Amino acid sequence: MTDSDAAISMFERIGGSATIDRMVDRFYDRMDTLPEAQVIRAMHADDLGLIRDVLKRYLTEWTGGPKLYSPEKGHPRLRQRHLGFAIGDSERDAWLLCMRGALEETVTDPAARQDLDRAISGLADWMRNRQ
Repeated sequence: MTDSDAAISMFERIGGSATIDRMVDRFYDRMDTLPEAQVIRAMHADDLGLIRDVLKRYLTEWTGGPKLYSPEKGHPRLRQRHLGFAIGDSERDAWLLCMRGALEETVTDPAARQDLDRAISGLADWMRNRQ
């Protein structure tokens, strides 16, 4: 990342709302179809429409875009919100498989994609709540 990149939010670097929307849609499409993602698909409702919207709002805010998540949901408290789900290495890896595929398909700037992948990987690892 260059000094000029640091002044620009990740939200702007990846292309804003349009990219977030495509990325989240591709993420859930992958989760819905990849056999390796069945372990995390089973944690979700049959209809993914509501959770797609929540993740779009969360990622918009998390990447430095408009505050679309916290005014409605409050502090993300991601680990607390996911305590009802057993998240270990295999769940983390399935989530990352889907997200990395979505990043590859939607984030055209290689440096921004690498930086976002690094941040998302740390977040996914932090979400584990079992061995």
